[in-house]
Amino acid sequence: MKATSYTHHCNNPGETAIDALAAASGLPKQRLKDAMNKGAVWLKRGSTQKRLRRATATLLTGDQLSLHYDATVLALIPPTPMLIADEKQFSVWHKPAGLLAQGTQSGDHCALLRIAEQQLQRECFLVHRLDREADGLMLIAHTGKAAAALSQQFARERDGAIRKLYRIEVSGKVDEAGEISTVLDGKTALTRFHRLDYLSARDSSVVEVELVTGRKHQIRRHFAGLGHPVLGDPVYGINNKDSRGLQLKAVQLDFTCPLTRKLRSYCLL
Repeated sequence: MKATSYTHHCNNPGETAIDALAAASGLPKQRLKDAMNKGAVWLKRGSTQKRLRRATATLLTGDQLSLHYDATVLALIPPTPMLIADEKQFSVWHKPAGLLAQGTQSGDHCALLRIAEQQLQRECFLVHRLDREADGLMLIAHTGKAAAALSQQFARERDGAIRKLYRIEVSGKVDEAGEISTVLDGKTALTRFHRLDYLSARDSSVVEVELVTGRKHQIRRHFAGLGHPVLGDPVYGINNKDSRGLQLKAVQLDFTCPLTRKLRSYCLL
């Protein structure tokens, strides 16, 4: 079944969401309940729009119910993330490759944000992102105050407010150390690196990278531009396919917590 969207405008107050969706889509209710639970249904009420998961929710006049049904997405089984630290107002996770940071219109059951919400039974707010193909540390806030403070901290990474280290494997032999300052999307972008090892058997380098700025796909784009693309990158670079997938891992986060003023350091071996 192709990805399909269905929309229902409520003119019959009191009807339930599941009945309205069944009438609009013709899909079995059990399948619809699964889609709702996995985040594929949205309720727009006035100016507010959010996911609706409760099948028996009662609709009001003027409500707009949308189902974005993609059987392929709904059938996905997410890889399991690991909770590294629970600091109450925020938590730190090891996101495996293949797991989204947050959900899409068609669902959120394969997203770290939703999995963390279910596991900790707390509100979850995204502070920063890690590419779906990437592996490594991610921080999630659990209050609006924490989300605002930590997001501001991440926005100031160029000022040294936060230190993010990554480990990558790239094609070829890179310099022992250096900086890449190629402009990305019209903005300054600075990446520092030093080579940890050169693997002559497959002509690749293991490199530790520090992001000074945080542009979209910065590491991947910078090293591809340098002529040493990250192995397994499906978008940037040539002759860098790798059956292991994208060889990029966020291994360390260091910052002074804006809530407690204490130094926090989280590291993956």
